[in-house]
Amino acid sequence: MLIEIHAIQNHGPANLNRDDLGAPKTCYFGGVLRSRISSQCIKRSIRTSDEFKLLCGGIRTRRLPQYLAEQIKDKDVLPLATAVIQQCGLLAGERNGEKKKKDVIVFLSKRAVPKMLKLLCEAPASANRTQLEGLARQFAELISADCDAPDMALSGRMLEPAKPPKKGKTDSITEDDEDEDAKNKGVWKGLDTKIEAALQVAHAISTHEARPEVDYFVAKDDIPGEDAGGAHIGEALFAAACFYKYFAIHWEQLVKNLQGFMGNKEHLLAAHTVGAFIRAAVLTNPTGKQNSFAAHNPPDGMLVEIKNNGIPISYANAFAKPAEQGERDIISQSIAQLGQYVRDLDIGYGAPQKRFWFSPNLRYSLTAIENKEEIALTENNLKSLDALVPAVIRAIGHDWNEVQKVVVNSEVNP
Repeated sequence: MLIEIHAIQNHGPANLNRDDLGAPKTCYFGGVLRSRISSQCIKRSIRTSDEFKLLCGGIRTRRLPQYLAEQIKDKDVLPLATAVIQQCGLLAGERNGEKKKKDVIVFLSKRAVPKMLKLLCEAPASANRTQLEGLARQFAELISADCDAPDMALSGRMLEPAKPPKKGKTDSITEDDEDEDAKNKGVWKGLDTKIEAALQVAHAISTHEARPEVDYFVAKDDIPGEDAGGAHIGEALFAAACFYKYFAIHWEQLVKNLQGFMGNKEHLLAAHTVGAFIRAAVLTNPTGKQNSFAAHNPPDGMLVEIKNNGIPISYANAFAKPAEQGERDIISQSIAQLGQYVRDLDIGYGAPQKRFWFSPNLRYSLTAIENKEEIALTENNLKSLDALVPAVIRAIGHDWNEVQKVVVNSEVNP
């Protein structure tokens, strides 16, 4: 089963997601320049949102030893924690004072942290190599096994501990380095280091042509002087755009990733995850330059589709021809183009089993023109978010009020 979410969201002047030069991200689509918000930015804003906080059960960091030492509040534990994590192949070693590799980002469950702390507290401070290898194996097992956090289940994990160097590339690597990497790999022998993501997120693109603009600003000096009073003069780039957003959640993969959750409640947790994700997708915006622009604009339309065939389809091509403001405003025109494209694909490829349209107070309708008549694309037209989420969760066989009772174990909150 596939749960797809499509949204039309119009923002006022903003710089929600910047490139390396500080400009709003852009791309060319349909031959014209569009505003863009990266999928990484969107996922991060959802994962850290208030709507998703009860389900954010993972920690993603390159600073695991420091974090563990802070939890114990004992700096003397840091060398041991560092040695264990390095034995796992997750920290860079050094050669001539310089790191020979980059530290690995570790995505682990919060439930694994208390167990790691217990192991560190019980271990001798001056652990020998054999003891370090044993601790490293236990840490690896915890990282591999405790992976049933919803944010990890959605986003997946690509954990790549150190491996032996390839043949022909040992000229700059000593035999000791090779032995160390081989042992690091052995720590993970038979363990899963990767989690297949249950969620796909597209880069949000503007439904119309959008070019960044320049804001020239002056900061006024409160204390008058002989000059004109400008304490600071600067420029900031921004853009105003109506975005199309697309998400796809693979239900079976989500349930599989959550296997092992306490009490065999992975289906209930998966349903809660879907509902919380929909709410967060509606109510959460990226934080970029919000203090300067306050572009807190919710979506004006959201389409949720449930498919049994599991074949994802993005409707981004509804905007291959850029939406243009005419008799309709840009939001109305974007939704009209979306509706017409959805209808065309329904006829060409078949409609999904279930479809829900949400627009605040049904401000906008999802319709298409056929034989000069306007037709609705779904009977499930909902005017509130509080009506949308229970309807979707009911459609996948669960009760929203019940699944909200199932949350992750958040004993450790970084």
